[in-house]
Amino acid sequence: MATLAQPVAVSRPSVSLAAPVVLLGRFLFALIFLMAGPNHFSHQAIAFAASQGVPLASITVPLSGVIALVGGLSILLGYRARVGAWLIALFLVAVTPMHKFWGIADPMMQQMQMVLFMKNVAMLGGALLISQLGSGPWSLDNRKK
Repeated sequence: MATLAQPVAVSRPSVSLAAPVVLLGRFLFALIFLMAGPNHFSHQAIAFAASQGVPLASITVPLSGVIALVGGLSILLGYRARVGAWLIALFLVAVTPMHKFWGIADPMMQQMQMVLFMKNVAMLGGALLISQLGSGPWSLDNRKK
């Protein structure tokens, strides 16, 4: 039995399995940012953000789209993925407060906004993990030089 003084031995997955799993994880994580990023250039997205009180929405919303696209591509390709993860974290910190579920009276809309808020919080956790652990073995960051 392990005590506080004795670390528990944890087996690590083989590199042959870890590499494709990490690549798939990067793809799935980046996909939402790559698909949603272009929407930030639409008049509807800018108008919605303005209605939520976003300052200078005609500038900040397209800028957030650029941040989401650059961060998502960086993570997907594994090229400077730690920087890309920080970009995604910045994006999520900026957009998550728009889902003000705590101030909505309609129970269905409140539930929907809470789900979107929590989704963003969970993705922020993933971005923070990538910012610290990097992009994994199958990435441009780890190509042989």
